[in-house]
Amino acid sequence: MTQPITFITLSADQDSAKELRDALCSNQRTRLLASCDTAEQMYADAMRLQPAAAIIVLGTNNPEREYNLVKRLAAASPSMALITAAHNASPALILSSLRAGAREFIQLPIIAEELKTVLERTEEFCQSQRLTQKKKGRVITVFSSKGGTGVSFIATNLAAAMGAPTLLADLNLQAGDLDTFLGVEPKYSIADLVKNRSRLDETLIASYITSPSANLSLLAAPSEAHEADDIKPEHIFEVMHVLREHYAYTVLDLQHTFDPITVAAMDEADSILLVLTLDIPGIRNAKRALKVFEQIGYTREKVHIIVNRWSKQVDVEMQKVEKHLGERIVGFVPNDYRKVMDSINLGQPLIQSDPSSKISVEIKRIAAMFSGGTEMPVAQPRKGFLGSIFNRNAAPAPLEFRTTLDKV
Repeated sequence: MTQPITFITLSADQDSAKELRDALCSNQRTRLLASCDTAEQMYADAMRLQPAAAIIVLGTNNPEREYNLVKRLAAASPSMALITAAHNASPALILSSLRAGAREFIQLPIIAEELKTVLERTEEFCQSQRLTQKKKGRVITVFSSKGGTGVSFIATNLAAAMGAPTLLADLNLQAGDLDTFLGVEPKYSIADLVKNRSRLDETLIASYITSPSANLSLLAAPSEAHEADDIKPEHIFEVMHVLREHYAYTVLDLQHTFDPITVAAMDEADSILLVLTLDIPGIRNAKRALKVFEQIGYTREKVHIIVNRWSKQVDVEMQKVEKHLGERIVGFVPNDYRKVMDSINLGQPLIQSDPSSKISVEIKRIAAMFSGGTEMPVAQPRKGFLGSIFNRNAAPAPLEFRTTLDKV
């Protein structure tokens, strides 16, 4: 699934506003960020949210105010696709809106085929703009549908390894604890950011995040579990859209379920890092997650699989695992319980406290895959058994493990 087209809409008429909202929210190719009822509100939201497109319903009697808004938006944000709409589809009205700066016109009530054509042309325009625009920040989600795989550790260290201004956001809303991984005590959380999302700017965002180091910032989970109840999927879309404008990378630590918040975050992400451990439950849950990704419509290029707590003592044929998953494994984070626990207890990412450790080296290599770095990939266990490459004398794992894999 390609990145959805983000919209804001303006309509003083509630029926027209609902019609547009229903049409955009029911289409997988579109994402509605805000519905406005005044020109001032739309202009402010357009400047704050930077949507890909805006739909402006023209006034019934005197559309001059809407024409002026179209002109202002066209001048302030030429990369935004401006679309006008009206019940009166007279040639004079359409021509006037196009002269003001609109690219398309939609007849109300909405005609499905006409809307489809307008969206296709809008998507083409947005794609051409993306090629010429300054690249927005990337969003990377770290996920496992099974608890205990070390997702929070991976997310924390991946964020610390990006080498550019990076925000680490804790979307484990009920039980997030990334603050302990970074040794900080945040005053605010994502709940505060969501409450004030209508007026977010660089200064306000900075007041809600905690910065343990120069290039790393934390947006913490709510300190009280009940605060998570006020955060909705549409809030995640809106907040992530704004954060892209302020950080080169945003790394999201997700819950271990396909709840609406988690799916909203993965929808908005450029990449999903799926973490598994080399045991039967870990492989089975990774397979299930991949099936869900396929059902949702994520492309293969969006999902990247890594193994955490890899050990040369685990004698699993990687080619068989990859064939079972239907995907290649792109990273192997070594198992070193003592180093990991020391870094967590210290409240400092292992990337920073022990940058030369094998874990740090591998996580930096994985980070380079997303950041476009030039770090060369290390030799990975790809052929035969892991033990045959890294330790030919290692004792084989129990036969039951190998034979059970065939039944997963």
